[in-house]
Amino acid sequence: MTLELAAAGPWSADGHWERMDAAVAHLDAPLAALSLEALAHNARDMVRRAAGTPLRLATKSVRSRPVIDAVLATPGWRGALAATLSEALWLTETVDDVLMGYPTVDVRALRALAADERALERVTLMIDSVDHLDVIDSAAPGHPRIRIAVELDSGLALGPLRAGVRRSPLHTPEQIRALAQTVTDRRGFALVGVMSYEAQVAGVQSARHRGIAPAFVVRGMQRLSVSDLLERRTAAVAAVREVAPLEFVNGGGTGSIESTGADPAVTEIGAGSGLFGGHLFDGYRRFMPAPAIGFALPVVRKPAPGVATLLGGGWIASGPAGRHRSPVIAWPPGLRLDPAEGAGEVQTPVLGRAADRLRLGDRVWMRPAKSGEPNERVRELQLVEGDTAAGAVPTYRGEGRELL
Repeated sequence: MTLELAAAGPWSADGHWERMDAAVAHLDAPLAALSLEALAHNARDMVRRAAGTPLRLATKSVRSRPVIDAVLATPGWRGALAATLSEALWLTETVDDVLMGYPTVDVRALRALAADERALERVTLMIDSVDHLDVIDSAAPGHPRIRIAVELDSGLALGPLRAGVRRSPLHTPEQIRALAQTVTDRRGFALVGVMSYEAQVAGVQSARHRGIAPAFVVRGMQRLSVSDLLERRTAAVAAVREVAPLEFVNGGGTGSIESTGADPAVTEIGAGSGLFGGHLFDGYRRFMPAPAIGFALPVVRKPAPGVATLLGGGWIASGPAGRHRSPVIAWPPGLRLDPAEGAGEVQTPVLGRAADRLRLGDRVWMRPAKSGEPNERVRELQLVEGDTAAGAVPTYRGEGRELL
């Protein structure tokens, strides 16, 4: 099935979950559903926020090829940011520009890349050390020219304190220039890009306290991070350009589109989570994505007054363990998770007066914390247009694939 987001109508928050529920009422649950209007709204709004800088789609936040293709057909989006090389090779069937967001040590996939002329033109591998080049050479001796990008550490270092995820060991312009020189001097490699992902800005809420630090502290850290990276990334990219011409400089994520796009060193922004609008994005000051994706769980028990028990529900997001990684109840209103059980593997009790109005077979809609991870649990996404079912598209799992 081919999706065309350009044809999707405007999205409205009023009655959103009621429309979702009505559209799939004829289908058995548990199920996952995607609002086409909300998806199109988010895709266009992210382009607006980017203010002319192209967006590269982080596929781990989608995990459905028809949806990936539909977003990439939307003006303002260009190319994919993949998580694994096996995924990247598969995506080249329909996507002509796939950047690896992470290094790979997958020997079988590296050999497949080296033997695939189309993939060699479409895939760019990510590295942050000479060891990564050694892995590639060992896996595919004498390989043809392979496209390479190097990653700059975007973390903020304040003495012994650090903000940001632990990715590349290359923190200074001198370090990344040295690796860039090694790439260009080594046979079988072509240096084409630089990446830097400021997770402490893109992936940390700035409007509410959710277990990390008070919101005003987070905002202060993010201002320092943006200032630090503006200077350091500019110098690093200039240093690499002394070694080789670059096709792209990738940076940012859904939560940092504005600040990353304002960096003149950046030529494209990696983003994806904002397309589906997992609830971890409810706490940002500058934007609020529409909750495009949700999953419906059926009521299977009524064990006591004020309690209804749902089938399944423990679709917990990765990251530091805590209640904020659990799904949240989206509809109907007046329900809450039981703190003694939370969202469970095979059952999820929900509490509140609204539970008394639920009957066996009724659905409760949940929102995942993250965007793409729920698609590892379902084979297809039910599409909703208005209050009408609009077919279904397969997830990676539905096509016999998995991300990790």
